[in-house]
Amino acid sequence: MQVGLLGHGVVGSGVRRIIDGMSNNKTACLCIKRILVKDEIEMVEERMTRNIDDIILDRDIQLVVECMGGKEPAHTFVKRALENGKNVVTSNKKMLASYGDELFALAHQKGVKLLYEASVGGGIPWMAELRRIRRIDEIESFEGIFNGTTNYILSRMEAEGCEFHEMLAQAQSLGYAERDPSDDIDGYDVAYKTALTCLAAFDCFVDPQDIPVSGIRNITKKDMNYANEHGFSIKLLGKGRKKDGILQCSVMPCFVPKGGTFASVPLNYNAISSVSETLGRAVFTGQGAGSLPTAHAVVQDMLDIATGADIADHSITPCCVDESAEVTCYIRGGSIPFPYVAETVDEDTVITVPLSYAKLKELTDNTRGVMVIEVKK
Repeated sequence: MQVGLLGHGVVGSGVRRIIDGMSNNKTACLCIKRILVKDEIEMVEERMTRNIDDIILDRDIQLVVECMGGKEPAHTFVKRALENGKNVVTSNKKMLASYGDELFALAHQKGVKLLYEASVGGGIPWMAELRRIRRIDEIESFEGIFNGTTNYILSRMEAEGCEFHEMLAQAQSLGYAERDPSDDIDGYDVAYKTALTCLAAFDCFVDPQDIPVSGIRNITKKDMNYANEHGFSIKLLGKGRKKDGILQCSVMPCFVPKGGTFASVPLNYNAISSVSETLGRAVFTGQGAGSLPTAHAVVQDMLDIATGADIADHSITPCCVDESAEVTCYIRGGSIPFPYVAETVDEDTVITVPLSYAKLKELTDNTRGVMVIEVKK
């Protein structure tokens, strides 16, 4: 199968390395014909082009692999590929979580596949495992550590007793965090992945902007010390549950018991769990990012398309997030009125009574420096 590769950065170059350098009786069916690059300086071999039409209008290319990142022009290019009857594999969670309803409908209309294993969990075969579970069970819920950058920062803060800004700088120096880390540390990256997991687990398309989100930007040693004294670690978790047709999902730092599955996940690793009736709780752990682990997941999708694997289309239902679900929280900073306080920790820290996500947002929105952590019951 002839392939057009969009993007030759961290993930795209990993895909090229696997296809070009690890040919075997499986991957030999894949051949990268053209590679779209952004700048003239990247034009280092004859396959490379800066003109998307060299890929979209090439009738020999049956599969387009998008590893560009960002919403645009990735969305436009993927849409054009589908309109021209080409299968698509993408690693781009931000683009797909934003435009998935449109793109999956278009893929179905054109009779082609749109696969996205690498967009959630990096090298963990999370989407594939959800498909396998759903052959027998309905998924009841999921939760997990979806972001390696924040897990690295939280793990190092706990181990070294350092402040947030020190560990963020270290993550940036090691290449785990971007120069602008906002999507990671403010929880939006996990919101995109949570939305896509809701799609894979429940066939629900949810707008990531509708998911209640709290990040870790304002976490301090004080919060870490409180967690440690009470036998907890702090992890940023994305969660989802669908019951009786009602969807609940959130992204929030949580106190998790030391010695438990999530507390022991180190550095930039991910760990995600699902719950279903006959399988029970299943946990999947591995590299959540990086060139070759993520590219590995991309190539797995490419092989599924090339070999005609039986992967059913999504039957997508637009869903709204139920904000009436209640959560108990540790809140430092801000001013929480007495009726909502279950316990006063100190002069600026409280444990709340169970609050709906809507009420929690009302109490903490636009409050500078506030830190919200779920107290898991």
